[in-house]
Amino acid sequence: MGEGMGDVSEIQKRITQMRLWEFPDKYVFEPTDSLATQFLSIDRSSGDLNSISQLPDSNASHSQIVFGLVGVFRPVAAAYALVVNGRQSMGIYRGHPIYRVTSLKVLPCNNNIHGATPEVKKAEAYLVSVLKTLESTPGLYFSYDVDLTLNADKFQAASMSEHPSVWKHADDRFLWNRMLMRELIDQHLEPYILPRFQTVESTVKDKAVKTSLIARRSMRRAGTRMWRRGADLEGNVANFVETEQILESHGYFASYTQLRGSIPVLWEQIVDLTYKPKIKTVNYENTPKAVERHFNDLHKRYGDVHAIDLINQQGSEGVLSDAFGKAMQLIPNDHIRYLPFDLNKICGHIHYERLSFLYDQIQENLMKQGYHLQDLEGKIVQEQKGVIRTNCIDCLDRTNVTQSLLGRKALEVQLQRIGIFDSTNTFAEFKDFEGKVKFLWADHGDEISIQYSGTRALRGGLCEVFGRRTTQGRLQDVFSSAARYYLNNFRDGIKQDSIDLVAGHPLGDALHLQTTLIETVAFPGALVAIVVGAYFTSITARQCKASFSFKENRRK
Repeated sequence: MGEGMGDVSEIQKRITQMRLWEFPDKYVFEPTDSLATQFLSIDRSSGDLNSISQLPDSNASHSQIVFGLVGVFRPVAAAYALVVNGRQSMGIYRGHPIYRVTSLKVLPCNNNIHGATPEVKKAEAYLVSVLKTLESTPGLYFSYDVDLTLNADKFQAASMSEHPSVWKHADDRFLWNRMLMRELIDQHLEPYILPRFQTVESTVKDKAVKTSLIARRSMRRAGTRMWRRGADLEGNVANFVETEQILESHGYFASYTQLRGSIPVLWEQIVDLTYKPKIKTVNYENTPKAVERHFNDLHKRYGDVHAIDLINQQGSEGVLSDAFGKAMQLIPNDHIRYLPFDLNKICGHIHYERLSFLYDQIQENLMKQGYHLQDLEGKIVQEQKGVIRTNCIDCLDRTNVTQSLLGRKALEVQLQRIGIFDSTNTFAEFKDFEGKVKFLWADHGDEISIQYSGTRALRGGLCEVFGRRTTQGRLQDVFSSAARYYLNNFRDGIKQDSIDLVAGHPLGDALHLQTTLIETVAFPGALVAIVVGAYFTSITARQCKASFSFKENRRK
């Protein structure tokens, strides 16, 4: 980088919009929302970044408005830049706008690839196809001014630091573009990150109440459903998500943080074209170490940890339940607790009111862990001292239902604390507010599921919102299950490669396996998925018809 990059740094802190010029030998970013005297250029042969004082004399082949440079990476022979060329405003967080990425664009800097060997060209061609997957990456949210990677307690600590730059305090577990930012750090470009942000507003007892959810998904073992399972030797787990529920009303600010993540046992489910690949543990002797490292890290970050394991205690999931339970017994830490709760056995598919059995077992510990609360003057009057970590097999469907319940319980206590609820009021007394919060959690679960599995959550939000299993929910689950099968076997391999590429991990065998599956069985497999989906849909339709007939007969 040139010495002039420091000048660009001062400009970029305030830039929220740029015009991207595509010249034959370079890309040039021209700020459009500030009086810039320096522009950022990227060489189309080397990928080198430099500052320039004016636009080149040559004609640009194309120009467009972009909203940020996500980063630059160099996978094999060439370099590639990634920019945001579409955004949508999602609301206000801590006084600053939050945006969702609606479109990404890859800028290849590979003008010198012509002299490469055939092997390098072949590898580069595959990487280009992988990079195209990035352009449709869902669920990316960002802010130019506020760090979304930190929950309320960590945010307060960072705000008291001497360093003003947002990226210096960011929790790198939740920085989607952490590896891509290496060449941009000196410019202090604000990070584009993975959290999902959504908010709803309501009126309770004539007082405005705003509830928001921020989901922060870790990049340390990021991936798709069947391609990333369990933990690695360092204790990083698949589909690890920190969810913070925020309450704002009449000057009060309260939050409650929960965690989800794959069972931290060393296990896998190899994609083999079966609907439900066999679950098996691997490297069994090192599993206790991975489990201990995982929970010690959580204890260091969040305080007391209460793990709730929702998987089946018997059957195919039983091997994981057994391994997880035994490993948890070996952790020499009184601040880490483990509670198995077989949700399928206890609640089935319709009796979610029985989750009250779970809540009764953890209520005392929840009260001790508390929540974050700031008063009307911005003073912190309470901090959250611990966290609930919930898991099922995918950490999607059963986990969503449980976290939604705990989130509403936390809101109930917080609203009582700030005086909007009386001490005897319950959430169920305010149907409009309750419905909005339940839908908020249902949408939240769907978005996490789409990122990990490619489909909306099963036993979807409608069931949880209305307290019963609906015909629409059953049909949606059938189609989602069929879609998951197809995506897991025929699409997620290349998606996994794109995630690994961004995270700086080697692509490994995923490339070979994905290519083989597509070339040999993609069409038959897709046909099988459609037939299976149609079959189960017909069964469900017949059951629904029989149910309706039975009801009609009873009326007669």
